[in-house]
Amino acid sequence: MIYRGNDITRFAADRRSRIGIGRSYQKTNIFPGFTAFENCRLAAQSRAPRALHLLSDAASFRPVASAAQSALDAARLGSRAGRVASTLSHGEQRQLEIAMVLATRPQVLLLDEPLAGMGAEEASLMVDLLHTLKPSHAFLLVEHDMDAVFAVADVITVMVNGEVLESGPPAQIRASVAVRDAYLGTE
Repeated sequence: MIYRGNDITRFAADRRSRIGIGRSYQKTNIFPGFTAFENCRLAAQSRAPRALHLLSDAASFRPVASAAQSALDAARLGSRAGRVASTLSHGEQRQLEIAMVLATRPQVLLLDEPLAGMGAEEASLMVDLLHTLKPSHAFLLVEHDMDAVFAVADVITVMVNGEVLESGPPAQIRASVAVRDAYLGTE
């Protein structure tokens, strides 16, 4: 994998994160017993240069707290900062996971099925959130909700059995006979 001209294939996940690649997983990956703010603060702490401050109170470090709150605000969860993560709705937990990624200050977001398990209303909110992130982040979205993909993506790559079937702008993919045949079958 090449990122900014460098081969990062063998980079560990934490090193990829430090160079600006953020990732969310298909299965929600949060700390359910912590508040939304604490979840984001932990993510933001991973970027804070505080190695020599092992005995200081992390909660009092203003730049980390500011980054955590900014990430929550960007993910539209600012008003939920004090809520314990396990009490958030499924959609809000997915937003929290994105907020945690944003707290690490990535330039690229790798999002693995961010709409998984969501109802129509929560999915719509997530699509709106993704639209707000587009101007400031590049992202690779793996998603089965094709309405969401068509609403968000500039380029869509359709794969069948691990092989690229077609890649192009949404209008090209919508019009593709090969894509329709692969996913809807032939008459």
